Amino acid sequence: MKTRFLESLVAVAECGSMAGAARRLNLTPAGVNQQIRALENEIGTRLLVRSGRAVRPTPAAASILDRARSVLGEVRDMKSIAASGELSGELRLGVMQTTLSGMFPDMLIPFMKAHPRIEVRILRDNSAGLYPKVMNGEIDVAVTSEPPFTVPKTHEWRVLRVEPFVVLTPVSMQCRDAHTVLAKEPFIRLDRRVYASQLIEVYLRRHGIRPDERYELDGFELIAVMVDRGLGVSLLPDWAPPWPEGLALRKLPLPDPSMVRRTGLLWARDSLRLRLIHAFMEQARLAMSSSQATRPPASTSSLTEAAQVTASGDSPYGRSTTRS
Repeated sequence: MKTRFLESLVAVAECGSMAGAARRLNLTPAGVNQQIRALENEIGTRLLVRSGRAVRPTPAAASILDRARSVLGEVRDMKSIAASGELSGELRLGVMQTTLSGMFPDMLIPFMKAHPRIEVRILRDNSAGLYPKVMNGEIDVAVTSEPPFTVPKTHEWRVLRVEPFVVLTPVSMQCRDAHTVLAKEPFIRLDRRVYASQLIEVYLRRHGIRPDERYELDGFELIAVMVDRGLGVSLLPDWAPPWPEGLALRKLPLPDPSMVRRTGLLWARDSLRLRLIHAFMEQARLAMSSSQATRPPASTSSLTEAAQVTASGDSPYGRSTTRS
């Protein structure tokens, strides 16, 4: 399939006429029509219909227009790279909410400094929403959690960070046994659609824990705030900071240390933007290595100590903000 045929289809769809597409492409209307006919013959279905003087895509054409635009963009990227030797073009990144304010900026900043000609588009979604977007080519690479099933051989998965799960309780709660807390206290569950929640479900069943479920929410930070307000306890990954400020929480470690969430990158092996993806992966790997070397080791009591200070009105970083 020739890319100029796809260019003609996209131009006609966007201009609404053969004449408009011809002016854009510097061709004759007959030349544009000939390329559309050739594309229809190759695909085996009609792509355009006339409505008075206007031309509009058929449902078959409408279903492939986004993919055609994506392919044309990838081809332009390859031509630009080949001509300049410098990485350029567009990279579509899907990012989980819990990494968007923590891990992701640490990866994006050095990447943009190293490759200023790459244009980054960011799409936010949860882990279960990002996976199909990578599979169907809607995004090039996802910063997401590892799926609880085998990734197909057509795609690549690379771990960047491993996070233990912890039981979140209000700092005033006296019980320090994670399983007892989960079994006895009102439970705020992470949305079952996301991958971390599926790991939680498996863990609870394996250990025979039937929590008293009160709420189910998609959002780690919102759950942390509700636990702080005394609405229940929760089981969540100990995600990369920052956490919401001013919370009085305690993190209880699980007796089973194998309960972890792996966060990393997912992409297609045959992507036309593979060089851009590899460049981002390298900067992400370096950023994660640097952050682990410079930050103090995570402690299950670190949030508790900070929260107790904040709750008292004093902070090692200055006076804390009064909570509403």
